[in-house]
Amino acid sequence: LVVVVLSAGAVIGWQVYQAKQIFEASTLYAELEKQLSSNDPKRINDAATVIIEKYSSTPYAPRAALLSSQINIFLGDVGQAKTQLRWVLNHAKEPGLQDIALLQLASILLDEKDYAGSLKLLDEKYTDAFTGLHADLKGDVLNSQGKIEEARAAYQQALDKTDATSSYRNLIQMKLDGLVK
Repeated sequence: LVVVVLSAGAVIGWQVYQAKQIFEASTLYAELEKQLSSNDPKRINDAATVIIEKYSSTPYAPRAALLSSQINIFLGDVGQAKTQLRWVLNHAKEPGLQDIALLQLASILLDEKDYAGSLKLLDEKYTDAFTGLHADLKGDVLNSQGKIEEARAAYQQALDKTDATSSYRNLIQMKLDGLVK
């Protein structure tokens, strides 16, 4: 009986601790969102870093890393953005967040002309919902390398896997139509 009571107490204590962590992380995440209007990368990154370091096991940490990575990309600190995106890839428990980070990181590598690195990321496992976006970006990488037929196949896959009602299909079709024969 004592063991059962102690075990139940430990479980309840752990649940209270987790709830407290999530509450504190959500409060800091709301503060991070407020910092976005400052356009001050130091303040934004500092707020994100606190969440990532102190509350890394909560769902708010990968979101904070993604959010600050986008600001860093916009403000030109690509190195910091890459570090944050890699953190998301290694720590996020939600596949959708990992997919977003993977696509953003692969896009940065494409911009840096690291085609092999970008393609390696795009060949990693991802959820089916992101197939069209992966194929489209893969087509961009292959087209940049002059691999026209492979790019054509990737764009066609992107077109096939993108919802028929999505206006994004028009962009993919333009890329496909614009390939030099």
